[in-house]
Amino acid sequence: MSKSPEGNRSARGDQADIQAVSRVSQILALFDPATPEVTAGEVAERLGLNRTTAYRYCTSLVAAGLLERSAEGGYVPGGLLLQLGGFAIGHRRVISLAPRHMQSLSRATQTSVVLSLWGLTGPVVSRVEENLSTIVVVSVRVGSHLPLDTAQSKVFLAYHADQLSMERLMANLSGTARDELRADVERVRVVGHCSAMSTPGVVAVAAPVFDEYGICATIAIVGPDNTLSMSDDAPELRVVVETARELTHELGGHYRPDDLDQRAV
Repeated sequence: MSKSPEGNRSARGDQADIQAVSRVSQILALFDPATPEVTAGEVAERLGLNRTTAYRYCTSLVAAGLLERSAEGGYVPGGLLLQLGGFAIGHRRVISLAPRHMQSLSRATQTSVVLSLWGLTGPVVSRVEENLSTIVVVSVRVGSHLPLDTAQSKVFLAYHADQLSMERLMANLSGTARDELRADVERVRVVGHCSAMSTPGVVAVAAPVFDEYGICATIAIVGPDNTLSMSDDAPELRVVVETARELTHELGGHYRPDDLDQRAV
């Protein structure tokens, strides 16, 4: 039984709408702390579009308030996008409850503390509590998108509710890197935390934070590798896990039953 011309046109229209939404999300995903502005030419190059199509998309997004023209002639996130971002973060209870816990953790470990939420394809740094009492201050910019090989990413990959999507993210890596990441993620599921070299000379120690729906954030301490240990028996690790558990309970979540304290009993 063949479709009517009207039905074919409707199906093509639906497909075009879906493609347009997907393209808009790809354009908005180009923005990060290292790319605060893009041109239509850069959009075309990075997404494989012709310049006319890229310009048409950017112009439409400006009209919708999702982008704005910059003084230099490029495009930056628009007022509607900023409004929605602020609204989304404002409704994450963990953002409002975390500062007190982060301050205590920073004082206890003499390190900077980073709270990350899951973004589109990885953790996004949402709050930082810097430790200013030491000569060397290690920090991370709010808004930074963390790569998959960081401690915070591995914790999210281990506990994210959508494991199919997590597996797809890991599948994009090369063979050796993918196998190593999968092994690290499996270890996180066993021990409940992760320590990793985030950048040369800098160690991050991370633990998951849960609300009633599952993992909602990671909390991590960062410091120089000559002062912060990646060992499973490091005293700083226990404080990180304890902080994550306290924040989880305050959010009404359920912390992993096999956490450090219970395994130590």
